Amino acid sequence: MIQQTLQEVFGYADFRPGQRPVIEAVTAGRSAAAIFPTGSGKSLCYQLPALHLPHLTLVISPLLALMQDQLAFLERHGIRAASIDSAQSREEAAAVMAGVERGEIRILMISVERLKNERFRAFIRRVPISLMVVDEAHCISEWGHNFRPDYLKLPDYQREFGIPQALLLTATATPRVIDDMRSRFGIAADDITATGFYRENLDLSVAPVAADARPRALAAWLKQRQAQAPSPTIVYVTLQQTAERLAAYLSKAGLSATAYHAGLEAEKREAIQRAFMTGQSDCIVATIAFGMGIDKADIRAVVHFDLPKSIENYSQEIGRAGRDGRPSECLMLAGRDTLGVLETFVYGDTPERHGIRRVIDELRAAGAHWELTLNALSQHANIRPLPLKTLLVQLELRGILKPRHAYFADYRFKLLLDPEALVARFQGERQAFVQAILDAARKARTWHELDFATLEALGRERGLDTSRHRVITALDYFVDKGWIELQSRQLTEVYEVMATDIDPEALTGELHDYFRDKEAAEIARLHAMLELFESERCLSRRLAEWFGDDRAPERCGHCSACRGQPARLPRGPEPAPLGERAPGELLGELLGRLSDQGEGHPPTPDLLARFLCGITTPLLTRLKARQLPGFGALEGYSYAEVRDWLIRSGAGA
Repeated sequence: MIQQTLQEVFGYADFRPGQRPVIEAVTAGRSAAAIFPTGSGKSLCYQLPALHLPHLTLVISPLLALMQDQLAFLERHGIRAASIDSAQSREEAAAVMAGVERGEIRILMISVERLKNERFRAFIRRVPISLMVVDEAHCISEWGHNFRPDYLKLPDYQREFGIPQALLLTATATPRVIDDMRSRFGIAADDITATGFYRENLDLSVAPVAADARPRALAAWLKQRQAQAPSPTIVYVTLQQTAERLAAYLSKAGLSATAYHAGLEAEKREAIQRAFMTGQSDCIVATIAFGMGIDKADIRAVVHFDLPKSIENYSQEIGRAGRDGRPSECLMLAGRDTLGVLETFVYGDTPERHGIRRVIDELRAAGAHWELTLNALSQHANIRPLPLKTLLVQLELRGILKPRHAYFADYRFKLLLDPEALVARFQGERQAFVQAILDAARKARTWHELDFATLEALGRERGLDTSRHRVITALDYFVDKGWIELQSRQLTEVYEVMATDIDPEALTGELHDYFRDKEAAEIARLHAMLELFESERCLSRRLAEWFGDDRAPERCGHCSACRGQPARLPRGPEPAPLGERAPGELLGELLGRLSDQGEGHPPTPDLLARFLCGITTPLLTRLKARQLPGFGALEGYSYAEVRDWLIRSGAGA
């Protein structure tokens, strides 16, 4: 049956390694996981079963680019699939939901954040779902790279919506991450399929060059290759400004190169990606914003101009080369000069102790029921949104918080017909219910602001069910019928506080230690990556071993280490000793603003180090710290060195 679908629908003669056992497990009704290298056909593991399962296949994907690429593939094969995403209009999203409810759409792709939307949750409860697919499933583990706190909630969502099966897909999972994934979703060990990480068609070279000579070396390497035959190439850099500068340098050197990064307008990014996919552009100079989900089989070279963020990122990025099985080159030019930038990313995400305490004080003051908006709490605690989400998840895992739901605090609607005409479309109790919605809404010139407290009181007074869930469902129905326009704002997350007898100081210390341990582990991962690149042993073998794969040959014969060229990554120029500088002359204006507008945030060594290293925080953004002369004045130094210097100098509280 599945063999016939493979041939008739997808046009493949046979399965790739690992695909058959995963697809057989899913079509037999079991949860499963596929750990395949990038480009090895993970997506087919849900696309084919979706045609045999009785109900919807719901795919959770972290990036819009991943969704669009897979949707285009499904459309080419005549499979009805769609996404709901923030780029769509309300009418487009409503059309997709209607298609799902009619059973016309077999596969629906969403981001994990969509599951926090109460209107989407109300919709998904009405739809039978056969399978939840988690793409980039390593995001569920805090022991892996690209950890996404919201992914930790997916097992709970699976239970809440009564989804019988889950399928986890990833290309980069270490043994510890695989165990974490398996235990969270209750997947049997026999239904975990890993095909290995060794790619015999990839030539891995680490040929580091000093920073000032690197653009010239890259241009010479590209010219030599393009003289033989122009071929698709991705050059990865760390910073957006590096992408722009390097693309301009290569263009001046007579090489066609285009910069790609998250700072570009969405339309421009899409045009650049489209030109690369169709062969109109051969060389992209990109941050890691480029490449996720790119289904281009003939990429012949991937170059790392700067250090990647981790071994997992390196594996994922080089995995975009040579998906057609033909020989392809993966070149590392980077030295240690960009290590400080990567370390700064890590240090910038560690919450300060007093920020953690502010969050704990907020939840204790809330009583049994805590409602919060992430941005407001982020500002109050001076913790970036992503680590703040991690902090909330840690409170959940300790049994202190239990998430209930999320809702938009503010709803407003605009009537597209007379209010009397809207009410007249219903009879009996439903008519009274619609009238209550209108009576409880505060009307401005055009828009009605919905007041749920007033509506609840009105419901009690008139003996009506005016529950929030029923009201949201009714408003969505009105939108579908074209009777109103609806807007929602200010996402509010609702938690139940499960433990009120906590010791706030001890809990603050415990959570701060957790984040410090995580920080140290991330820094250690960076140095493990440097060790791999400087290894005298086979790079292909070392890379496979990192992911627990012992099937790679001891010597691949197609890496720089096997060619007798082990690398030594050059360091950047040593900056002048910090001891010769005085903190006061760099920090004076910031300390003045903190005193006047800092809302009680102390000038800690961490806060001051972030300012001097050019790391933004919610507080520094609010104080417009970028405008001050000291911002980023010491970005050439390591964050740890700057922080220690401030402590020794007695700067900060």
